[in-house]
Amino acid sequence: MDTLGLLRIRVRRGYNLIVRDKIASSSDPYVVITTTQQTVYDKDTLGADDPMGTAEIDLKPYLEAARLRKELQELPNGCALKKVQPSGTNDLADESRILWENGRITQDMRLKLRNVESGEVLIQIEWVDIPGCKGLDPDF
Repeated sequence: MDTLGLLRIRVRRGYNLIVRDKIASSSDPYVVITTTQQTVYDKDTLGADDPMGTAEIDLKPYLEAARLRKELQELPNGCALKKVQPSGTNDLADESRILWENGRITQDMRLKLRNVESGEVLIQIEWVDIPGCKGLDPDF
């Protein structure tokens, strides 16, 4: 099996999202995640859904930390493994930390949406090993 495992992405919250339904003065946003971008849309009952922005994340810092998880068992809960700054390779709105929490490595990211007047999305990523899959271990 060529599958490595599961990258769990939780969409926690949206901030300052643009209003796309002018009649209702609100939006009913949802997120579509692809391997090249994360896109936020407004669900429309009539007509096509309206794009509400895009954001890109760089998974490399997280995956580097996740590969070390077996060596981190003795670290205190809540320990920051790495800090990731906003840059040209990501759409972070502010600093993001990769944390060791309860035997898991997580990263919360507040992403500034592109191609839209305003908006941010808070997501959390976490690697999940699946039995029978290669995993992230380089020795597998």
